[in-house]
Amino acid sequence: MVKLNRIYTRTGDAGTTGLVDGSRVSKADPRMAAIGDVDEANSAIGVALQHVADESHAALLGRIQNELFDLGADLATPGEGDFAPTEMELRIAQSQVDRLEREIDMLNEGLAPLRSFILPAGPGAVAHLHLARAVVRRAERSAVAAAREVALNPRALAYINRLSDHLFVLARLIASHNGGDVLWQPGATR
Repeated sequence: MVKLNRIYTRTGDAGTTGLVDGSRVSKADPRMAAIGDVDEANSAIGVALQHVADESHAALLGRIQNELFDLGADLATPGEGDFAPTEMELRIAQSQVDRLEREIDMLNEGLAPLRSFILPAGPGAVAHLHLARAVVRRAERSAVAAAREVALNPRALAYINRLSDHLFVLARLIASHNGGDVLWQPGATR
């Protein structure tokens, strides 16, 4: 269980931060960039959630927010090998990736196939979900960059890749009940 009595520790004043195993790395380390981007993605989802009216959609996003804390812990835990979750190491599991895929399929089921790129726009929740998706994509790029330097859980990378797809499809589903996707019109302003 997490217990925080004091918010500031002063341990990061020299530009380093601690990983789960107690080792310290620079706050500019690629791993830390990925963790920060995951945190920002979680915050963007929290903002989007304030605009989601459907309780089942809100429940999906609430579960994802919790899993993004799991993802942050996974990225902050050095390791190698199979990256299987243990009592001492919180790791993204294949079942979480599989669940995202099932949810994507379920959300996408009644949507018309895309015939154009769509603009990241729309009423309320739609625009916020597109923004969250873009932040998740940045978090994925950061995690991939970090994985070039340190071993990361491949399921964590798969999870974050599926998450951007999940947010995209959820945005499209909500848009379908609110006037539809905002379509890109190539060269329309020439």
